[in-house]
Amino acid sequence: MNEQHRILAGQRIGLFGRGGSGKSTCAVLLAKVLAKAGYAVCVVDADSTNEGLPQALGADRTPESLLAWFGGTVFSGGPVTCPVDDPLPLAGARLRAGQLPGQYVARTPDGIRVFQAGKIGLLGPGAGCDGPMTKIARDFAFEPEGMAPVTIVDFKAGAEDASRGVITSLDWIVVVLDPSYAGIRAAATMKTMLDQMRAGYLPATQHLASPEQADVIRRAYREARTKGALYVLNKVPDAETERLMRQRLLESQIEALASIREDPGLRRSWLHGECLQSAAAEAEAAKIVRALEQHCGTATNQQSTPRHASNDALAPEAV
Repeated sequence: MNEQHRILAGQRIGLFGRGGSGKSTCAVLLAKVLAKAGYAVCVVDADSTNEGLPQALGADRTPESLLAWFGGTVFSGGPVTCPVDDPLPLAGARLRAGQLPGQYVARTPDGIRVFQAGKIGLLGPGAGCDGPMTKIARDFAFEPEGMAPVTIVDFKAGAEDASRGVITSLDWIVVVLDPSYAGIRAAATMKTMLDQMRAGYLPATQHLASPEQADVIRRAYREARTKGALYVLNKVPDAETERLMRQRLLESQIEALASIREDPGLRRSWLHGECLQSAAAEAEAAKIVRALEQHCGTATNQQSTPRHASNDALAPEAV
């Protein structure tokens, strides 16, 4: 691997979008492109309801949940709390190779490591809140020997996890939108949320039990590592639909970086639980990787002060 391809090592990328937009598909495509480029790649399945991501990646099996490794949710007597009620960091969330038993890590033929935060359906009736899985997704980091991995986190549908503060632990956000009014609005909502971080907005803390907790979440927002967002069109049936989607996005000052066409082959792979394969779709995902490398390289060359030196540190920079 050359130095250009080391620029994304250690970066955390979160996938967001409305239900059915195809964010899991984009997560798989990004992971594959990064692995082919020579990066170490970790994928965290942080969607508490949908299943099938390990199979779509071509993993050898479905890993056991990190929720089980960390001891379960606070609602069932375990230590993992919801970040809304308790923003304090999850103890022991940074793990090195050898610390996590093998059943909690799956591998793909191209070396991608796959983790699963937890599935709420497996917790039984009355499990209710999936906030603890969100905290795991926010704080979990795997640190293998050698080069730091690029970590891709596939979140559940909607903006709920983003509003719980997970975006503060992400370097980049990829917003996936399908050809629908809801998809366009979801992208605009995420942009608004990031613009508010840039303006120095802080989250509500009146409900928290202690001043310490309030200080933790305020500090997380002030020192947020989020650099920006990229927007991806998905399930695009034709050129005219793509033109209309781009036009609607521009009304919210959003420019889409890539456009993935509707692909019956990808849909069949999801149906049969098979590894996703699409050269055309991977070519679009490669645009995202190149844009991130270019932006991170420019930022590294120009960096002169820490990001948390002022409120400017919260600004999501345009890519």
